Amino acid sequence: MNALWVTLLVLLAGALVLRWLRPTWYWLTFGVTFATIRVLIRYRSVMDACGLTVPPARWRLTLARVTNRPAPDDRSPRILWLRPTSTGLVLRLKLRPGQDAFDFSASSDRLRHSFGLHNVVSREIRSGVVELRMTGYDVLKRVRMPAAVPDGVLRVPVALREDGEVHHRDYRQVPHALNVGATQSGKSVYQRTLVAGLAPRNVALVGIDCKNGVELSPLAARFTALADNPVEAAELLAALVQYMDRVYEVIRAEQRISVGLPDAEITADIWDLPAHLRPVPVVLLVDEVAELALAAVKADEARRDQIITDLVRLAQLGRAAGIYLEICGQRFGSELGKGITMLRAQLTGRTAHRVNDETSANMAFGDISPDAVLAAVQIGKDRPGTAVAGDSSGGWSRIRAPHTTLRQAVDTCNAHAHRTPSIPELERFRPALPVRVLVGKVQPKSATAGAF
Repeated sequence: MNALWVTLLVLLAGALVLRWLRPTWYWLTFGVTFATIRVLIRYRSVMDACGLTVPPARWRLTLARVTNRPAPDDRSPRILWLRPTSTGLVLRLKLRPGQDAFDFSASSDRLRHSFGLHNVVSREIRSGVVELRMTGYDVLKRVRMPAAVPDGVLRVPVALREDGEVHHRDYRQVPHALNVGATQSGKSVYQRTLVAGLAPRNVALVGIDCKNGVELSPLAARFTALADNPVEAAELLAALVQYMDRVYEVIRAEQRISVGLPDAEITADIWDLPAHLRPVPVVLLVDEVAELALAAVKADEARRDQIITDLVRLAQLGRAAGIYLEICGQRFGSELGKGITMLRAQLTGRTAHRVNDETSANMAFGDISPDAVLAAVQIGKDRPGTAVAGDSSGGWSRIRAPHTTLRQAVDTCNAHAHRTPSIPELERFRPALPVRVLVGKVQPKSATAGAF
């Protein structure tokens, strides 16, 4: 008997240690079984308590009266399937007539408490079908990205969502994005993770970092062009607009519209061009947009207006030419001057890290989702890297990027420096790489430019 108790205590202690050190292993070993049983046992009572049931059909009530039987109970949504994952459970439900998917979204917090799980996120799969993604533990506490994540040339895994899914930055789907956040909110780490994810891909990275290049210059080995002050930034953007015009000339020359040409071969962007003519896609990263939009003296206003005009042109026209924008800043409101709201309207993707006031969150999500504004304001200081990501459709979710150190990002960019393409219009903005001292002798290190 004593041996049995000792064995149980050892198992309990091992489970607690496993839960603390390896929550995913604990969930797959113990948690998923207990949670599945708990959800199935409590399902009907929870649906009834949350008001997610409908009265029985009239013919059932009539039949009960005729046969003098008790009236049937209210009907819960039908369970289509329940599938365990490495982070939680996925419950797919078939709605009853008269139910709305919004009711499940509004009841997600009550469902979380009733089922004893960490988080519940509801989404509509199709008409009449709702999926509840339930996480068994806090996946954002210690972010561990999956080892194998499906991606693409312009689809980069950058963070983990609160429902356990990987959050991608997909430039083909969302060409331009805005990233706001206060100091020490994790905004720079998110950008660093994005650059490290883009480095192994066949893309050209163009950076504007008006903080004297302290954020992007360490990654210069992988950058085709880099500007570290507003004067150079204005010239760089003008050159990028010239490059965009040249790409459009290539697209226009290769459209070859004729009666006998199949519709699938008519192109209006770079992705339908032949492989040997297709230019490399360009990702433009602006580290602090306020430094570009502010004018200290009246003489700077002309340069400032030209910068904003070029950014708006790139946002409006750049997608077809393979130019994608990633704009970062602490604030992005109308106080930055004329044209800034026009630029913001072109930025479909929105990511908001911890902000200092509700107004800053409104700049990102005020015209999209009030719930996302509230979620952004509630991000705590003890969770750097946590953010709210959404787009113009109104959908949003909490995410957290893995902590990518500057050393890791630098090593990744240096390892893939040979992938840095050369663009003639941007050649004079090619960053000069620092000289490395190796074994007592000076050896310059230069990036190898790929063919364009």
